[in-house]
Amino acid sequence: MRKAAIAALVTSALVTTACGSGADDPAEGGSDGRGPITFATLKDGTGTVPELVERWNSEHPDQKVSIVELPEDADGQRQKLVQQAQTKSGAYDVVTIDLPWNAEFAARRWITELPREQFDVDGLFQAPLRGSEYRGKLYSIPHFTGSAMLYYREDLLNKAGVQPPTTWEEMRAACEKVLALPEAKDASCYAGQFDKYEGLTVNFSEAVASAGGQVTDEQGNPRLDTPEAKAGLEFLVDGFRDGTMPTEAITYKEEEGRRAFQQGKLIFHRNWAYIYALMNATDGSSGVAGKFDVTVIPGKDGPGVSSLGGNNLAVSSFSAKQATARDFIAYLTALETQLEHARGSAYPMTRTEVYSDPGLREQYPYLTVLKEGTENARPRPSLVRYGDASTVIQENVYAALNGDKTVDAALSAMQQGLTEIAKES
Repeated sequence: MRKAAIAALVTSALVTTACGSGADDPAEGGSDGRGPITFATLKDGTGTVPELVERWNSEHPDQKVSIVELPEDADGQRQKLVQQAQTKSGAYDVVTIDLPWNAEFAARRWITELPREQFDVDGLFQAPLRGSEYRGKLYSIPHFTGSAMLYYREDLLNKAGVQPPTTWEEMRAACEKVLALPEAKDASCYAGQFDKYEGLTVNFSEAVASAGGQVTDEQGNPRLDTPEAKAGLEFLVDGFRDGTMPTEAITYKEEEGRRAFQQGKLIFHRNWAYIYALMNATDGSSGVAGKFDVTVIPGKDGPGVSSLGGNNLAVSSFSAKQATARDFIAYLTALETQLEHARGSAYPMTRTEVYSDPGLREQYPYLTVLKEGTENARPRPSLVRYGDASTVIQENVYAALNGDKTVDAALSAMQQGLTEIAKES
């Protein structure tokens, strides 16, 4: 998700760091205290979450929530949260974590187990809910979720007489016809996110899953020595080699790709739901407003499988006010709150009922595609040492894309590296 990329908060607050000790140390048995709490989460320009927090504060004057803004990038967010946890700091009560971090934070006892009955988990998408568990126990609640979508130039596809693709081969064939049009003379076929960062792990995982494989199985064991994994990586490598993907896409993160599509430089683009409104802007900032549409990402033999995006809410093990923290998470992830949140921002909610709301369907025409993609999406590898695993994937996939490693050598190195990492999960 963009991951990482996709959560909301705009206000910051100064907090006092407090560490428990002795019998009162939350890490030594927990605390069900109540009172004012801090909410560590991500930056967003909509202002919707601060409004929801203010409503909570007006209804809970003795349990007010202060927002603490985490760094913008996923690596910075994780580093900040890990620093607080390693020092057993009580500065944060509710923390926002990227979905793949759930196993690590739970295994290291940085977040506490949550009672299922408090959160109406039956109404949540099942894939992110499964990713919120560790060894059969619930440790976080999905706040935002979502899948990648394939953005495409509907106007140019219509003029070329081709349908939106469901397979990689159909996408290449569509590009051949569209790129022959005078209006597409300066465009390239396709791009995702291929710079050496978390987005590359996401795009690689999607390619493998969309070829029928998996990076790791449900037990965390790597499965990269398969024909399906090879087909997934070959799709990416061949795309750069044969020109399906422009050379500069090796530097693309979410925003670089979004701008390229918005400027008419791409026929197809894989990205998250948050860019939909930006590309439909009518203030002159988008060259494709009203000219594009979305569908599920393509795969090897049919519709593809997205990596599951999103962020979760968890209670810090070092919070002295865990009862309030749990209540606040239940409030933010309740259906009524999610409906209100969705009306004020484009972030994908985690309750399936939100996607059936007539008003929201009119407000966000892509909801049907997004729901379909999310229901079929898969979490990234669930490993205690997820950060190390992602680094192994990024380094080897990037080397293959650049031609510094063969596909077989890159997959072999990933299989070996992830096997060692999986031993700790």
